Amino acid sequence: MATKKYIELSEMSADDLSAELVQINAQYQKLRFDHTIKGLDNPVTLRETRRDIARIQSEIRRREVAAFTPEQIAKRSKIRLRRKNA
Repeated sequence: MATKKYIELSEMSADDLSAELVQINAQYQKLRFDHTIKGLDNPVTLRETRRDIARIQSEIRRREVAAFTPEQIAKRSKIRLRRKNA
């Protein structure tokens, strides 16, 4: 079952995703700094922010893979097969 955040990200444009990624990365760096200096009231926000970053990066990568040509897909399949057998 898809989460609300996943559905929200899948509806965003590529430009919006990259802008959101930059914004959330900046927010994460600020949270880390604040947590190091004085501590956070709720340190779980660090984990949630990291996961949001990962969701956005995954969506961007999913779109890149979806736009691959058949030659790129064949090459990617060979690389994945080689890694699997190693």
